[in-house]
Amino acid sequence: MEDIFQWCREGNALQVRVWLDDTEHDMNQGDDHGFSPLHWSAMEGHIKIVEMLLARGAIVNATNRGDDTPLHLAAAHGHRDLVLLLLKHKADINFTNEHGNSPLHYACFWSYHDVAEDLVRHGANVMIANKYGDTPLDKAKGTQSKHLHDIAVDAGQDMKIIKFKDQSWLGYKTRSRDATLSRHRGININDLHKKDKLASTPSGDSYRGVWQKNEIVLKVLNIRNVTQRISRDFNEEYPKLRIFSHPNILPVIGGCNSPPTLILVNQYMPMGSLYRVLHESSGVVVDLPQALRFASQIARGMAYLHSLERIIPEYFLNSRHIMIDEDLTARINMADCKFSFQEKGRVYYPAWMSPEALSKKITDRNWEASDMWSFAVLLWELATREEPFPDLSPMECGMKIALEGLRVQMKPGISSHLSKLIKICMNEDAGKRPKFDMVVPILEKMQR
Repeated sequence: MEDIFQWCREGNALQVRVWLDDTEHDMNQGDDHGFSPLHWSAMEGHIKIVEMLLARGAIVNATNRGDDTPLHLAAAHGHRDLVLLLLKHKADINFTNEHGNSPLHYACFWSYHDVAEDLVRHGANVMIANKYGDTPLDKAKGTQSKHLHDIAVDAGQDMKIIKFKDQSWLGYKTRSRDATLSRHRGININDLHKKDKLASTPSGDSYRGVWQKNEIVLKVLNIRNVTQRISRDFNEEYPKLRIFSHPNILPVIGGCNSPPTLILVNQYMPMGSLYRVLHESSGVVVDLPQALRFASQIARGMAYLHSLERIIPEYFLNSRHIMIDEDLTARINMADCKFSFQEKGRVYYPAWMSPEALSKKITDRNWEASDMWSFAVLLWELATREEPFPDLSPMECGMKIALEGLRVQMKPGISSHLSKLIKICMNEDAGKRPKFDMVVPILEKMQR
């Protein structure tokens, strides 16, 4: 597994591409110092590998143990083309590390004049003081300080020093993931330390816990009788949920097969589910721009799942099955997939399901089109901040959607563009619904 870091240091693009093609490989994992593959390739100046990693969904603002982002390393080593590429992918230009240094501090200290000018022209603040009271201008040598000062003034920057302690405006920090999270499949039940219960659903109970010093969620599947066959099927199916290769998918880290108990393990997400964020006073403000960001992230995750030739067990898209990371990234929870040995005929959340998914056999469904219908309901939920059909029981709701034409209704206040997209995604003719890779650019355009 550690070879990926060596390949990124060496610039071995072919090996990196082959490694990325395995969905179990986590491109956002860190080595012993928290350096992700993107950190190493940015530091060494391998732009082709950086492009490949970013295209596959590497987290551009991931931090190592010293809170350096890939942009810090590219700037510190004078890789101008990489700096511009990372900025194009929305790298946080004023992010500071544990010493209070921004990427501009390093570009100035090492006298990479072109890089420093590029950073200032793209919004790097020249007055951020580090832990020791030095701004980037203090680190600049010769005439560079005055030149950068003039560029900043022309750009309208406030030339008042921003002290080190005043950094609440910088936002969230996203550490590269502990590599142990992506290495393990089978987990010993004695190594799991269960804490408080987070949720109780028909498919199982979820608990907060600890495994190998990592905060995790343990989902104990609700299976009455774990037979030998069920135990075997579980071992065959849960590894398909270890999808580490996309930032909008929350993978299953591993499984614990200890009859009569079957457990799925994944990372703990402090914000909880999208359902909680929208409907249970989580404290997160979901305005239209944030709703569109969530929608775009979910669409990208679903587009990726649809590219994998349906390798996963049954999955039903709804807001309870979307988890929100601490940096407000929406991630599709693979632990909420339905296994082949779980109740086949039972539907838990029909309000998000398409009419054909509720009325047809599994073999007769167009899964991609059904997922798009569910996504349309999610869009409606994000736009209205309301739960679909909250007054109906699951059975009533499912029957009315499948047989009586019950549908969510567009409400005043929903933007015309979003309303039109919802209607397109909920086309009664399943064959006329768009694909997720068609919806992603539409949502991105709506965010501008």
